Amino acid sequence: MASPAPAPRPTITATASTWQSLAADKRARQAASIPREWILPIHRLPGPKVNEVIGFPEDEKCGLLTTGDLEVTNASIEELLANLTSGTWTAVGVVKAFAKRAIIAHQLTNCLTEIFIEQAITRAAELDAYYDKYGKPVGPLHGLPFSLKDQITVKGLETTMGYVSWIGEYATENALVVDIMIEAGAVPYVRTNVPQTLMWPESFNNIFGRTSNPYNRTLTSGGSSGGEGALIALKGSPLGIGSDIGGSVRIPANFCGIYSLRPSAHRVPYLGAKNSLIGQDSVPSVLGPMSSSISGLKIFFQTILASEPWFRDASCIRKPWSEEEYKLTEHHNKGRVLSFGIMWDDGIVKPHPPVLRALEKVKRALVKKRHKVVEFKAVKHAEICMVAAKIWDAGALQDYTTTTSITGEPIITTMSPTPFAPSTSGAPFRPGSTPSSTVSAYDYWQLNTAKQALRQEYLSAWQATSTTSGTGRPFDAILCPAASWAAPPHGKNTSVQYTMVWNVLDYPVVVLPVTRVDQRLDVRRERSEFLGAMDREVYESYDPKMHEGSPVGIQVVGRNLEDEAVLALAEIVDEALKADA
Repeated sequence: MASPAPAPRPTITATASTWQSLAADKRARQAASIPREWILPIHRLPGPKVNEVIGFPEDEKCGLLTTGDLEVTNASIEELLANLTSGTWTAVGVVKAFAKRAIIAHQLTNCLTEIFIEQAITRAAELDAYYDKYGKPVGPLHGLPFSLKDQITVKGLETTMGYVSWIGEYATENALVVDIMIEAGAVPYVRTNVPQTLMWPESFNNIFGRTSNPYNRTLTSGGSSGGEGALIALKGSPLGIGSDIGGSVRIPANFCGIYSLRPSAHRVPYLGAKNSLIGQDSVPSVLGPMSSSISGLKIFFQTILASEPWFRDASCIRKPWSEEEYKLTEHHNKGRVLSFGIMWDDGIVKPHPPVLRALEKVKRALVKKRHKVVEFKAVKHAEICMVAAKIWDAGALQDYTTTTSITGEPIITTMSPTPFAPSTSGAPFRPGSTPSSTVSAYDYWQLNTAKQALRQEYLSAWQATSTTSGTGRPFDAILCPAASWAAPPHGKNTSVQYTMVWNVLDYPVVVLPVTRVDQRLDVRRERSEFLGAMDREVYESYDPKMHEGSPVGIQVVGRNLEDEAVLALAEIVDEALKADA
């Protein structure tokens, strides 16, 4: 792909407004990168009091998408690839359709950061010329547009990752995952919004501002891959790449009604991507796909593994795609009769009614297909979360201050809609909030020892389910909430415990959508006993009217390195849900 020419780096001057000026300049350059003819006038956009905008791109009032654009952007990823690789659709036509819809999504939710559509169309034209000359596609993803979280570098572009201090730093090469996708024929065209530091389950920073949820713009799209969640929900991208250290592809997928995969560590190459907490390998961040279908997750994962990334990224393990694992040949009756453990809560907080209804809906659908669904009790999730938090805390504050000190940009301490408002909670879910978080090397070793002991205990507990599963072998997967709630208001997503435990255990996880909040069905379930203060607080926070229409998903959790199996198991769950609709 042709690299865009870098814009001149803004001059940093020693004034009180330095970081604000840099951020303002960056926003102006972003605005200038949007094709003028795709910017809707204010009177055609939904007003600030219109919360749900998920259907706006196809509304007559929008009027920007042609019939052909709608056909392309509503196509499944299989249909897209079939029409692209057969030459039925041109790469230029497909890239333009998704780029146009991405710009609409941005005007609705503020989901984009880098916009490089002109370069994408140039690349798409090269793909079309190749097809016309040779009568075949460049690769299996020929002409497929894909979006990227703003930490995954693209040559010639800035990667700020929400830090003002990184404005003006242009990548000299692509992240390896981008190279692999381009080699397969895919076309990057936009990058998406994140929180400053990445270590938040919401998406707000001092450069680009806040991303909102297209189902209700007063609610969060999640984080840290929140821009991807909003973009894909609005069909502005068929496939995106995010990252996940504590739930960062799963939380936005859950809140925005899409699919995501948190793969096992070291299967998808991270080489060349930017990150926070670099050098912290005890609970590593992983890159993972987000899409409008499980097929999109599978296609991404197969494409990456087919490139043999272990020969290019020293951190990748040598484990090619296994069709046998995907076919569940080692599972009971080759997957025809499966046993799922269902975890109604994590022993810390009981979920809100719509989340429990989603789990009940999944259970009913699977039982109808003659699969077994057996209750599973969480194993020391509070301890697992505590160990993870202390590991991240160990050097987080120094990491953030080292970066922000370049420009004097303040470290964000709250995701409240009022920027820089004092945090009453002490931001417990954003690591490293106090200097006392730092620990000695010896204490850090003890945390790793505790983590390994918890992993061993969980393995033993999973193995022991062979006596209760009903199949004579351990559970094939665990079904559990992806959060205690549907998408909460901005600044209120104050817990990630339902997702972060699986990062510590390094289990692959698929999030899939199940239902949407219905205040007639999801009435408050009266309770008089609570698991603790947090449980009571979450219970009292429930307002079905506030969440009305919001997506609710679940997690399908597999065992370490059984990524192919968890994709297959998630497909079985997804198909059962659709059959029971």
